[in-house]
Parts: sequence; structure tokens; C-alpha cells
Amino acid sequence: MKVLKGQDILALGFMTFALFVGAGNIIFPPIVGLQAGPHVWLAALGFLITAVGLPVVTVVALAKVGGAMDALSSPIGKVAGGILAAVCYLAVGPLFATPRTASVSFEVGLAPLTGDSPLALFLYSLVYFIVVFWVSLYPGRLLDTVGRFLAPLKILALAVLGIAAFALPAGDIGVAEPAYVAAPFSQGFINGYLTMDTLGALVFGIVIVNAIRSRGVTSPQLITRYAIIAGLIAGVGLALVYISLFRLGSGSHAIAAGAGNGAVVLHAYVQHTFGSLGSGFLAVLISLACLVTAVGLTCACAEYFSQVVPLSYKTLVLLLAVFSLLVSNLGLTKLIAFSVPILTAIYPPCIVLVALSFCKEFWYSQRRIVAPVMLISLLFGIIDALKVAGLAHWLPNRLANLPLSEQGLAWLVPTLITLAGAFICDRLIGKRQEALA
Repeated sequence: MKVLKGQDILALGFMTFALFVGAGNIIFPPIVGLQAGPHVWLAALGFLITAVGLPVVTVVALAKVGGAMDALSSPIGKVAGGILAAVCYLAVGPLFATPRTASVSFEVGLAPLTGDSPLALFLYSLVYFIVVFWVSLYPGRLLDTVGRFLAPLKILALAVLGIAAFALPAGDIGVAEPAYVAAPFSQGFINGYLTMDTLGALVFGIVIVNAIRSRGVTSPQLITRYAIIAGLIAGVGLALVYISLFRLGSGSHAIAAGAGNGAVVLHAYVQHTFGSLGSGFLAVLISLACLVTAVGLTCACAEYFSQVVPLSYKTLVLLLAVFSLLVSNLGLTKLIAFSVPILTAIYPPCIVLVALSFCKEFWYSQRRIVAPVMLISLLFGIIDALKVAGLAHWLPNRLANLPLSEQGLAWLVPTLITLAGAFICDRLIGKRQEALA
């Protein structure tokens, strides 16, 4: 029986970590740290739940079913599962996350050096997606190209930044924004959505499993074990990165007060701490971090859609790279503004799907539980999304003022109530069927 060596397992963990750490992972924690002020660690706790805990749990859930998202979503039926999978793949692929990796790496790393012109963005994104296309053509080599080469470089750069954040703070912690004074934990929880890591985990599952299989491992038990280990290594790495970036942001009040996003905070800190070399270092760090994530997302999307549309893997890699190139040239601000409401709507059913996959022994029928609970979480997630999009005036007062609505968690209470009702119905129907038998 083929097994992985210790160095292969470590490379797999590094690869998984590198796939997750992209644009959002680097730019969102600093702004949370800056705006949360003295409440930074309570906000960090909420953020770590959605940006570390949920992705790791998702990797474990997928590993248990072989890595494919359709196996995880089977309780809601083939059609609904296919729609959910397509939405997730498109969201973390060519519509939002993949183009965002190019936009962020340009605006944070290169624009301060070259100027923020449309031509500079186009030329940068063209070269960027040519590299993404070339590396993504050979998914079987990901463990070598990413796990053994790109990931260690990325980890080294992040380690330098993380150590600097604690050893060389830019200043004292500032005053918290009103939203973080009122509800720091829930603000951190919602901001964790923006990293897209849970959605990323849903699509990276098959990439991780295929990387294990590329080494000749065929045992389902071993594949599951290695995928879980990789997820845990990635989770520890993510937590360390986030904690250091929270510290970086919280101590940057003196140099980045009033910053509108984490990119500004990060650039101000690096410039302050590392001087003229800082901008070059930041450009390399961001580009490397984003490039690895873009490769993983492109591989995952091409792998999935090659099974549902009559196009080859290589053709899809080309189409995804070209489409992502075009979308990335819309600019970072438009991408983030458009993506936040969509993510707010689709995150709740994804969280429900992953969480309930660990509880299937508690009920007779998965479909009776998962389908209605996911549906309710989606409907109320859409209500949260309308509020985020500034369309709360479309909603009746009762829906606009649901419990936890101000925290962006209006979906939580109705979902738990639906789960309790579905569980009772499942018990009653299950016992009745046993009696008839």
C-alpha cells in the first residue's frame, strides 16, 4: 500500500495553507485590528471562527466523502446540489476571488511603485494570468510547484511580516469604531466571510485529494487521514497569520488612522517599518500569496466544470484565466462592493451543509433535516444580503429588525428553529415507519 513520507505530508500541508492564504486573508485582518481598537482580540475570535475554524472543518467534511462537493451536498438532491456547487465555484473562481487576487496584488503591491493606471493594471494582470494559466495546466504537479517551492517562499515572507508586527509595533492601540464597541465578536465573525475561505475549502477539497492521489495513494482511509492532517496544518498557519495581522493593524493607529481598507493599513505599516525596501517586499509578498491562491482556484474550477460541461480541462483553464483577466480590470473597489452581498447570502447555507454533515448519525433521514434547514438559512441570508447592499427599505419592518439582524446574523435564529422542527418531524416519521415495518 502506497503511503506518503513525512516530507510529503508536510508539503501537502504547506500547499493547503498556501492555497488558502490569498488576497482577502492579508488585507482584511489589518483593518479589523485597526477599527476594533481595544476590542481587537474579541473581534479576532469571531473572525477566526469563520476564517479558520469553518474552512478546516470543511476540509475534514470533504475528506470524509472523498473530496467531491457533490457527495457532501447529496442530501439536498442532485439539482440543488449542482446549483450550490456551481455558485460556489463561480464565486471563488472567475466572478470574485480569482480576479480579486490580481486586483489586490496590483493595488497593494505594485500600484504604489508604478502608478494606479488602467494600462499598468492590464499589463500586470496579463502577465499574472499567463503564469496562472501555465501552472494550472499541470494539476498533478501542484504538490511540487506549490507545496515544495512557492508555499515555503510565501510562508517565509509571511513569517517576516508576522514577527515584525509583534517585535516592531508602529504605535499604541487606538480608539474603536462604534460598530466594534457595540458588537466586536459579531463584526469579526462577519468580516471572516470576506476571506471566502469556507467557500474556498469547498472547492479546494478535490484539489487536495487529487494531490494525494498523484503520489499513488489509493486507500480512502489514508486519503482522508492525509487531507485532515493537511487541513489542520493549514489551520494553524492561518491562525498565526491572522493573529500577527490583527496585531499589526491594532498598533497602526498613529500611521493609518482613518484608513478605508486593510491594504492601506498594510502598506503604511510596511513603509513605516521597512522604509523604501518595504514597498518592494510587500509587492513580492502579495503577488506570491495571491498567485498561489489563483492557481488553486483555477485548477479546482476547471476540474469541476470539466465534469459537467463538454469542454476539456485545458480549454477550461484557458477560458477561466481569460475571463478572470477581464473581470480583474474592473478594479478592486467594484469587485468587493459587488461580492459582499453575494457572500452574505450564500455563506449561511454552506455553513449549515458542513455543520450538519457531522451530525447525520442523529437522525433517520439526511434529506429531511438538511434540505429545509439550508433553505431557511439561504432565505434569511438573502435578507442579510439586502441590508448589506443598502436595500433594507425593500424589506417589511419585521424582516428588517429580526433578532441579531444588526450583527448580520438574522439567519441564525430561524435556522436553529427550523433545525429543531425538522429534527422532531424526522423522529416522528422515522418511528412511524419503524412501526409500520
